[in-house]
Amino acid sequence: MNKRTTPRIIAGTLKGFHLKSIPGKKTRPITDRVKENLFNIIGNDILESSFLDAFAGTGSVGIEAFSRGAEFVQFIEKNKAPYSVLSNNLECIKDNDAYSIINADAFVFMNTLPSRSFDYIYIAPPQYHQMWQNALKIIDENKDLVNSDGWIIVQIDPVEYESLQFKNFDEFDQRKYGNTLLVFFIMTTK
Repeated sequence: MNKRTTPRIIAGTLKGFHLKSIPGKKTRPITDRVKENLFNIIGNDILESSFLDAFAGTGSVGIEAFSRGAEFVQFIEKNKAPYSVLSNNLECIKDNDAYSIINADAFVFMNTLPSRSFDYIYIAPPQYHQMWQNALKIIDENKDLVNSDGWIIVQIDPVEYESLQFKNFDEFDQRKYGNTLLVFFIMTTK
């Protein structure tokens, strides 16, 4: 039997903090290995950044970003059970001005005129529904969501990958870790 491990914060001010999990198999939490590699790639650029954790689930990635020095994290989660777990997990962040949590559809959020832009947008939607492609298309049409030197990072199963062309950003890297693929995009000045 494959036991699900409890997500935890692996570095920074909240290092070692264990997050509550979402019951069942509906979500696919990021592994510590993938999360560690993700933040090694971002490096110190996370310091004082703004971070959007779309399809946030437990909040593991966004809370990790805060723990490592992000100035502000926006969490978006539509589904009731994950939103409840996420709300509980966010109690570890004592500065209420350091984050915002919205119980809404990430697509609706990204389609609205943003009140702020982000240095990093992390997209890890439910798999096999072309949601990551749709999210990128929305961001491409609403480029003010991303700062001019910002990144968009997509977490998918490698079998979901397809090369896509956009007006306002380009793919610049991919990293595969078992059944997880991280795809990195950067804003362009076309």
